[in-house]
Amino acid sequence: MDRFTVMQTFICVVETGSFSAAARRLNVGQPAVSKSIAQLEDRLGVRLILRSTRGLTPTDAGQQYYERAKRSIEEANEAELLARGTGKGLSGKLRVSAAVTFARLHIIPSLNTFLSAHPDLQIDVRLDDRNIDLVEQGIDVALRMGSLPDSNMTARHLAQSRRYALATPAYLQAHGTPVTPAELAQHQIVGYNPSGGHTAWNFQRGDTAASVVVAGRVQVSAAEGLRAAVLADMGIAIASEWMFAAEIRNGDVAIVLGDWTLPPIDLWALFPTGRMVSAKARAFADFVEATLKEIASTA
Repeated sequence: MDRFTVMQTFICVVETGSFSAAARRLNVGQPAVSKSIAQLEDRLGVRLILRSTRGLTPTDAGQQYYERAKRSIEEANEAELLARGTGKGLSGKLRVSAAVTFARLHIIPSLNTFLSAHPDLQIDVRLDDRNIDLVEQGIDVALRMGSLPDSNMTARHLAQSRRYALATPAYLQAHGTPVTPAELAQHQIVGYNPSGGHTAWNFQRGDTAASVVVAGRVQVSAAEGLRAAVLADMGIAIASEWMFAAEIRNGDVAIVLGDWTLPPIDLWALFPTGRMVSAKARAFADFVEATLKEIASTA
């Protein structure tokens, strides 16, 4: 068998859980399937399948081979569809990484639109505020915010959001409203810093710049915690408009120091190195970009 056929055979064995079931799906004899897997393990020099009375399960190496092989076949099929001009309907599985709060507020609610356009597509959204390893986790496209570290990953800029100092009207009524950045030192601050430590907030008004180092009593490492703390009247925080868009519109959260500006925050689509960016990943990045433009136009 050629390598492509061997990969398909191995994928089928993992997904069906037995040589006999894989043979039926592939319409070949069971000995041919067993021989193919044995030859693959001999060639790679590693055990890929664990055999027991309860069936077959992939080893760690087997699971990694399965994920990479499945992705390779999906990309090959995708390339054929594109070459034939029939690649408008995407298929297979798309693996996406995104920050929890951003995805919950702006991606998941609109996801059905994307899926409806591609009924043969499955999507696996890994929600994590940490920057995970895209290659190790098998991610096709990651949504990342802020400045990107030096990297050889392929990056595409999708959108930009303003950042504000924010608090609830109830907090401001109880503690007063600061009119200069320096007055923030007299207030309760909710800090968001996933890496820990103090954070400098850099304000600008015309030609005047003001930098304030904040060390609030409440520090959170995830955006969900920041939202919860602000909405519980616990203090002033710096956040993107994306994080509190609905609350700003309905008045549940107020912008503080509105005549001062803060550096905006950028959203990027990152694609892992080592392989061609798939049509699925590009289409999803297009979808996110269009979704955020629509949100901005209605704000």
